[in-house]
Amino acid sequence: MRIALTDRFVAGTKAGTRTEFFDSRVTGLSLRISPTAKSWAFHFTTAAGKRARLTLGPFPAVTLAGARGLALEAQAAVQAGADPRTSKAGAMTVATLVESYLAKHVRPNLRSAKQVERRLRKNVLPLVGSVRLADLHRRDINRVLDQIVGRGRLVEANRVFGDIRAVLRWAVARGDLDRDPGAGMDAPSPTRWRDRVLNDAEIRRLWHVLPTALPRQIDCQRVLRLCLLTGQRVGEVAGMRRDELDLNTRTWALAGVRTKNGHPHSVPLSDPAVGIIEQALADAGDRPCLFALPPVAVARFVERAQAKFGIMPAWVAHDLRRTALTQMAALGVEPVVLGHVANHRTTTRAGITLSVYVKHSYDAEKRRALTLWADRLGAIIGNTGADVVPMRGRHA
Repeated sequence: MRIALTDRFVAGTKAGTRTEFFDSRVTGLSLRISPTAKSWAFHFTTAAGKRARLTLGPFPAVTLAGARGLALEAQAAVQAGADPRTSKAGAMTVATLVESYLAKHVRPNLRSAKQVERRLRKNVLPLVGSVRLADLHRRDINRVLDQIVGRGRLVEANRVFGDIRAVLRWAVARGDLDRDPGAGMDAPSPTRWRDRVLNDAEIRRLWHVLPTALPRQIDCQRVLRLCLLTGQRVGEVAGMRRDELDLNTRTWALAGVRTKNGHPHSVPLSDPAVGIIEQALADAGDRPCLFALPPVAVARFVERAQAKFGIMPAWVAHDLRRTALTQMAALGVEPVVLGHVANHRTTTRAGITLSVYVKHSYDAEKRRALTLWADRLGAIIGNTGADVVPMRGRHA
């Protein structure tokens, strides 16, 4: 369909049935509508007489005016006897590159694909999406980062900086860019590792105040308690699936696609952990996932209820993992066992000996460590008066 495209028409057209509108002002320019997005393309005839198509980028990252400009450049290349697809660095925009990066690298390979895509679409494309790669400069990257820092979101600014660097390195490796314009740039904010560990009194208060602090968020209560009991990441606990659990052997087995480092992980379950999981299974019905909330919801609930917890300084869900591992270390659990509990391969596969020669799974040691910690936690929260004796080295 050929029409005189306008900003109002392009913005107002809803994504839906696949349709293509050709611009009557610039020959070859089209707006393609799909069920999920709107994008620009330039259609032309090659020197060999074959019809071809050049993607110009998505709307709204590339505006109507920007698309017309890119189409006119491609049109000039065709008239000069060149194929606009072969001069990628000149014709490709940041938006085009990002779309290619998401489709070819992020979605097929990264567990964090949704977060990466959200950050790029929210922060990068609206500001510099229409910038040609050949013209991309550090000032464009800083323009993106300065706006995020201005909102006081330093952690997000660092993550977007990492996303941009990853996109540019990928483009250089593929040959879409001859150089990385972000090379040598520093992150907008120094990385600060959290070191918050809850003490015994804070653990006891948290455990007992959860029902009143989060009275309608039963799943969130269970996720937080399991994080503390198992020492696992909140995203892994919140995403716990029925088919990952074997309550006969009291084991929770995570596939590589469910872990941060992409490696399978087996978590022995203590009696208190099994009790919480059994309650969650009963409430989940036929649902494959035990908990009907994403990790970001857990973080949001914890943040909103900080005053009700009455624990200062403020804490976040990930601090429970650090607290559990610190408590196990205090009980005498050896570092290599802690590494296996945490699924930290920098510890479990450090050096030639552990990475090549030691093939022991440490399942029994992990179970002893998590059972010891569950007993200690029971004493802290008052469920038992047991005086837990720390584990000693085998030769102590």
